[in-house]
Amino acid sequence: MPFTWQGRNGESQMVAGGPQYPIWFTNLIYHNTLYTLTYKWPGLNDHSCSKIPGVNLDQLNQVFSTARFVGREILEQNPRRYVNHWRVGAVQPQRPPGKFLRFPLALGDIYVDQRNRGTFWQVLQFGIQNLYDPELDEWLVMKTFEHKPGSVTLPRRCQTPQ
Repeated sequence: MPFTWQGRNGESQMVAGGPQYPIWFTNLIYHNTLYTLTYKWPGLNDHSCSKIPGVNLDQLNQVFSTARFVGREILEQNPRRYVNHWRVGAVQPQRPPGKFLRFPLALGDIYVDQRNRGTFWQVLQFGIQNLYDPELDEWLVMKTFEHKPGSVTLPRRCQTPQ
């Protein structure tokens, strides 16, 4: 299934799938608000736009800044990708190290090109952000990567009334 991620001026839009695929959704940060809209998903009849105000690119980057280095790896794709593997997660409640009960809300493994840390080749996400998936996870594997601004548009279904 195709996957694209575009950004410009602090706004970003990720689109997975499309009209001809069994899954089609978009997540975007637009004017400091996180939107998610699922057009198609097996067994899902609600296709409303979810809106979480106050989430912006700076906050997303703050979360990524807490990532832990897992190690250097080679992704066995064609071509082979030499990457640094990073892990970022969110748990509640926040506790100091030790024997405390914690609940994982989200976990992400991000595989970043060793020569260009602005390029990620693979991502595994797990957590409540993937509630529609029976495994609560999602793999993204990039075949190509372009470093140029894209176009970010808010879907009509997510437009706020004027």
